[in-house]
Amino acid sequence: MSIFNRDEAEGKWEKTKGTVKDKAGEVTGDRDMESEGERQRAAGETQESWGKFKHGVSDAVDSVGDAISDAGKRINK
Repeated sequence: MSIFNRDEAEGKWEKTKGTVKDKAGEVTGDRDMESEGERQRAAGETQESWGKFKHGVSDAVDSVGDAISDAGKRINK
């Protein structure tokens, strides 16, 4: 298993910041802050999802490369 990529990490961070703003806006009655937090959280979720997609593609490419390498090793024996 590989580590998070930049989009996954930044997306998680944006989601966290958005959640904090959303809740702070709810507590203080600041609808603008609450809305901003909701938008930021949604943008973070999108960025994180994009990162997970890229992560999955990278893992798939690595698996194909490993399979080709293994097949080459078996042929050369």
